[in-house]
Amino acid sequence: MTFRYNNVYINATSTVAGPYEQKGPLKNYYDATYDDFYINMDTFEQAESKMIEDSVDILLSKIGKTKFDIDLFLSGDLLNQIASSSYAASRLGIPFMGVYNACATSVEGLIIGANMVENKQIKNCICAVSSHNNAAEKQFRYPVEYGGPKPKTATFTTTGSASAYLSSNKEQIKVDSSTVGSVVDLGIKDVYHMGAVMAPAAADTIFKHLRDTKREIGYYDLILTGDLGVYGRDILKEYMKTEYGIELKNYNDTACMIYDREKQPVYAGGSGPACAPLVTYSYILNKMKKKEYHRILLVATGALHSPTMVNQKLSIPAIAHAISLEVVE
Repeated sequence: MTFRYNNVYINATSTVAGPYEQKGPLKNYYDATYDDFYINMDTFEQAESKMIEDSVDILLSKIGKTKFDIDLFLSGDLLNQIASSSYAASRLGIPFMGVYNACATSVEGLIIGANMVENKQIKNCICAVSSHNNAAEKQFRYPVEYGGPKPKTATFTTTGSASAYLSSNKEQIKVDSSTVGSVVDLGIKDVYHMGAVMAPAAADTIFKHLRDTKREIGYYDLILTGDLGVYGRDILKEYMKTEYGIELKNYNDTACMIYDREKQPVYAGGSGPACAPLVTYSYILNKMKKKEYHRILLVATGALHSPTMVNQKLSIPAIAHAISLEVVE
């Protein structure tokens, strides 16, 4: 399912990032960074909620508005019952809709917000997302204190939060279109190879977006997925070529961009709901505003991983949603 938009813009974004991201190649593009995983809070989960609040506060400061000026707050994270977003929303006091599609949550939120702005159901909204390495490891695998070894195909959950302000006020970055993906399950059960789990979903969504919009792959200056990692990135390229006859040339994956894998122990790269927007809202939009990119297709990927279901020997479904961003000439 693909939507087209005539009057939706990303007016501003904000990004806050953790200690590993602070030492990564994009460190100079974030609005704020933290030196430790606790962020002066008692627990990792509380720290993640605090990051969302910080991200929203920075965004409101950028646009010169208060929380009372915002019609809707959309947010999601990886924790059970999207707890980080819910607690942040309780303190922000903005009408709230919680969203969840694992690491594809950021684009899911943008699609919902863009549809509501386009149809004049709301005047504006803030779409936020977060993830925290230690909180996610505790929930989905083992607490980091256990020091459990991982294979090279594993990814490293990003610590950070990103927010975007959408409205009908004309700005430089326009939301052109979006494609809602379908759940794809090829029977993969390896919780340490999420790139392989998600790559087919990304391919399916990219193909459907191009088909629905009647565009060639070369229409975009950049196809950006997140967060497949180095192995998932290669799988996607091969899968697109084999299944759809499409060669991805102007393509990269945010999981491969957010860290320096030569110097940082992050395995196959980054992951988490914050991975794609941390890269896109900071580095990529900066390049778009400089007109180094004019059209990008952001495809956020999510492994719909339930530890309970995996423990029952079931496979891991995946989802990918796409959103097309264009520079207003």
